[in-house]
Amino acid sequence: MRKIAVFGAGYIGLVTAACLAELGHTVAVRDIQDERIRLLNAGRVPIHEPGLGELIAGNAGRLTFTLSAEEALAGTEIVYVCVDTPPTAAGDADLSRVWSVVETLKGAEHLKAVVVKSTVPVGTGARVRAVLDESGLAHVGYASNPEFTAEGQAVADFMRPDRVVVGAADENVIRLVTELHEGVDGPVEVMDVASAEMVKLASNAMLMTRISFMNEIAVLCELTGADVEQVSKAVGLDHRIGPHFLRAGIGWGGSCFPKDSEALKQLASNTGHHTQLLNAAIEVNNLQKRRAIQKLKDALGGLGGTRIAVLGMTFKPGTDDMREAPSTVLAARLLAEGAKVTCWDPLAPDGQPEPWASAVRHGSPQEALAGADAAILATAWPELRDVPWADVRDTMRRPVLFDGRNHLDPATMRALGFTYMSVGRP
Repeated sequence: MRKIAVFGAGYIGLVTAACLAELGHTVAVRDIQDERIRLLNAGRVPIHEPGLGELIAGNAGRLTFTLSAEEALAGTEIVYVCVDTPPTAAGDADLSRVWSVVETLKGAEHLKAVVVKSTVPVGTGARVRAVLDESGLAHVGYASNPEFTAEGQAVADFMRPDRVVVGAADENVIRLVTELHEGVDGPVEVMDVASAEMVKLASNAMLMTRISFMNEIAVLCELTGADVEQVSKAVGLDHRIGPHFLRAGIGWGGSCFPKDSEALKQLASNTGHHTQLLNAAIEVNNLQKRRAIQKLKDALGGLGGTRIAVLGMTFKPGTDDMREAPSTVLAARLLAEGAKVTCWDPLAPDGQPEPWASAVRHGSPQEALAGADAAILATAWPELRDVPWADVRDTMRRPVLFDGRNHLDPATMRALGFTYMSVGRP
């Protein structure tokens, strides 16, 4: 069992730390946000991730949380870098937090390895390696160990992954990082550092492309009378393709897909390569939200002076994450068109900035829908299937519903008297 320091107490850092502790390691988590560390030391988890709170509580004897880098590094063998890498104004990944951690490591000659789990551009590892060498840490190994965890199922994804990717040039480091994952139910794929860095970006780009491609097919389905749900199901039954990430809707969002797509696009641009397919996938995704707004405009004869309910705010169900949520674009466009916006979500944090500051948030879908001219279902929360839609119809000014996630049954909603629209379904 090893002593590990995890720098970063966000989604990836906390899941990584808790799961490594579950595997028997002693883990110190360091973050620079006072409130986050205060909550963790008080036994509260600052993010919503199913199973994470129980995992942290169950491994309290092997987990510590601190603001002090020196305290986290004391006696530590391995440092995991799990800080965020948001996009800059130019579209590149902002590596300032990564470099801040690397700077902190200077003088920590007792370390055996530095492992980067943050999503970084290809070539970052070589730069980190050079800085470590210049800092007198040439004996400290380096590895890229990208994460492939999805919010809402991150603990399961860590403990039962499709693969564990280890990118390193040193056999000792490869052996060390592989041993850290003993007890994880998944194969270990060993490769060079640059390839490991590319795997993360390429995997997300492939998933984005599948979603955008099916949304393109959804538009053709609407024009021809085909049903995209039936089409995607049959396509997914092909063993060469598989069923995942073939759901049509208003597009992807979240902390990874938008950031990683732009980072990969910028990486290609910096090397003089034009990523035509990736660019198209991003464009299709951006158009999906605007198609939804246009459908409501057509159904209502314009949006000025209307009241529209946005059902669901987070980028997907099962999380409280609002980063790059499609609903935010929808709310902004509705307000720009002169509509008043009401909203509902069971987990979205309070105090969201614009456009949500200009919207009226309610405690239930029924309250948000009362008096509305139309609604957009933006997040496929299970609770929305249990809404008494027959009663809701009578409280709305006009029973118009655009289902941006194909979450409800079209025949049922139309039978209840709704003007019901969805994505790619007749």
